[in-house]
Amino acid sequence: MITIKKAQPEHAAGIARVCTVANWATYRNIRSTTYIERVIEEFYNEPRILKEIEQTSRSWGGWFVAMEEGNVIGAAGGGMTEEKEAEIYVLYLDPERRNEGIGTMLLEAVTEQQKQLGAIKQWVSVAEGNQKAIPFYEARSFQFHSRQADYGSSQEERYQSLRFVRFF
Repeated sequence: MITIKKAQPEHAAGIARVCTVANWATYRNIRSTTYIERVIEEFYNEPRILKEIEQTSRSWGGWFVAMEEGNVIGAAGGGMTEEKEAEIYVLYLDPERRNEGIGTMLLEAVTEQQKQLGAIKQWVSVAEGNQKAIPFYEARSFQFHSRQADYGSSQEERYQSLRFVRFF
């Protein structure tokens, strides 16, 4: 049985593993190896994740994990960006576990947290070309809003993110 809960320190390694494997599966054909390695090194290392589990705030609500038989099979997190606006910053699954409703459960957990903090509007950025995420968010009432440079994209890479938004 899959359960969704707030991450605890013992989940840091599982979050790092899921986010690393999912990054490679998602971006290997749309981003350079250098870019993927840079993102994984910056965001999905155990010390950073452990800190993000232990230190939450209004702008970072902490990690939620999807657990099955003691294993992390998905992870997500977000935060408030303005008084009534929130953002999904991260949502990844074990690539072998797609299309089981796990992503929806994680999105719902983060969304509920954000609604409790007063959010009426929710944003997400998706890498241009990410055909795993774009249909997922569109099916959950997110609408395309704009394009922007990918966070961490170099001048040479010029990767773009698509900004999506929905209202509650």
